[in-house]
Amino acid sequence: MSIRSITVAALISIILILAGLWVGQNVNLLPVAASANAPLYDQLFRVLLSVSTVLFLTIFSILIFSLIRFRRQMFESDDGLSLQNNLGLEILWTAIPAVIILVIGLYSYDIYDQMGGMVPLKKADNIYQSRKQAAIKGLETEQTVLVEGDKKPQDQKVWGGIGLGTISTENHTVPIEVTAMQFAFIFKYPSQNIVTGELHVPVGRPVELRMEAKDVIHAFWVPEFRLKQDIIPGQPTLLSFTPTRTGTYPIVCAELCGPYHGGMRSQVIVDEPDVFDEWLVTNTPLTVAANSNLFIG
Repeated sequence: MSIRSITVAALISIILILAGLWVGQNVNLLPVAASANAPLYDQLFRVLLSVSTVLFLTIFSILIFSLIRFRRQMFESDDGLSLQNNLGLEILWTAIPAVIILVIGLYSYDIYDQMGGMVPLKKADNIYQSRKQAAIKGLETEQTVLVEGDKKPQDQKVWGGIGLGTISTENHTVPIEVTAMQFAFIFKYPSQNIVTGELHVPVGRPVELRMEAKDVIHAFWVPEFRLKQDIIPGQPTLLSFTPTRTGTYPIVCAELCGPYHGGMRSQVIVDEPDVFDEWLVTNTPLTVAANSNLFIG
């Protein structure tokens, strides 16, 4: 290749890469971010969008160039030149996708691990059960949770993927039990014995969900939290997140679970901590019963 051809190819490559980076950083296709692990997911999405943009522009440009440069000329009736056995080109178009896929795979694994997806269920479940019992007993002092089989206190990440960093051992974590069934999500707050059809959580406080399915496979999906987790019958699944933005966001079942799958929806309401605490007190069965007696009286 001539120096001019190499220079033109280098300039085009730089332009394509810059275009991909600009699209990845400036084109936002995701809903509002409302949880602490959303930035990690968004970072991965921006990288994938940048790489996809570069590949799309490169392939589309080569396609357009080929259509124009090698189009059949007027009065031509024979076939074009047959080109075969270009080993260098075959190695190039095999190596480039292989490297891209390898890098993206390793980077995706790292993001998934940071979100807490590689921790065994037993360890995370031990911590969840300890936190649940502490909440039920009304313990208010900070506690250190010992994971079964470990000799020293540890912070353990959530099994299932989807928690930022580690499970906090502080007592302000909110444990909630989630039951998925055809065709509804049921939420139970064990410390207050509250059962409701919508999820209430406080902003800025870690939330731990222990999810179980009663019939078929379901999926818990909150787009604004960047959370999507399968719930499999017979397999308890833990999910951890920290809301960062108040508001009401949809909860959608993202796994085909029957004829009314499309209607299996709920909502998560993120309140300020004082509003959430007031909601807990108001909806505690004893408080509701007392208010009912006053109303009757």
